Amino acid sequence: MEMLRRSSVFAAEVMEVFDRSPTDKELVSQAKALCRDFIHSRLNRTGIGWSKAEHQLSASGGTLGEISSVLMWLGDELEYLRPNIYRNVARQLNITVASESVVSDAFLAVAAEIFSTVSRLHLSSGITWGKVVSLYAVAGALAVDCVRHGHPAMVHTIVDCMGEFVRKSLVSWLKRRGGWADITKCVVNTDPSFRSHWLVSATCACGHYLKAMLFYLLRDK
Repeated sequence: MEMLRRSSVFAAEVMEVFDRSPTDKELVSQAKALCRDFIHSRLNRTGIGWSKAEHQLSASGGTLGEISSVLMWLGDELEYLRPNIYRNVARQLNITVASESVVSDAFLAVAAEIFSTVSRLHLSSGITWGKVVSLYAVAGALAVDCVRHGHPAMVHTIVDCMGEFVRKSLVSWLKRRGGWADITKCVVNTDPSFRSHWLVSATCACGHYLKAMLFYLLRDK
């Protein structure tokens, strides 16, 4: 009986770990790991070499690995919808990728503008997975520009900026949705209306990104 009791207690403790809501720190750490994975996939796709010493895949394997795969697949769809938007981001923003402060300021400014309806209305309803995927697509494209122009260290700057933005602006929304795993519903849900909602969200995200880019270019220097 004692062994059975201990087994039941252990099982309950394990279930508690899986059922509990992720902490802020975990969500930010996962966001950065997903960003590294996303950037790595974009660098590989463009044929840019990237050694394991420079990049460590911390989202590979397990549930986070599945989430990473879904995020990259959704990124592919988004980039397919508007292929010219998520290319040559540095040139479109008219920035030099040699400066860490310039790269970080540009990325955070664009991120803030993509989600601007949230901060201006003080609502979380303006956050969508389409916008989140759009932000990762921007990060991937900007990282490609940085590495291509000989500044691979900027990849870490972009990853850190992603973590900072998620911590300040997306953590509460992610918690309400149960964490990053919620994004998998975009592909596993068989309801046609849900997929239609994702495509509409993705298309709107492209529009928000274009507005964000215009805002950054027209801002006061």
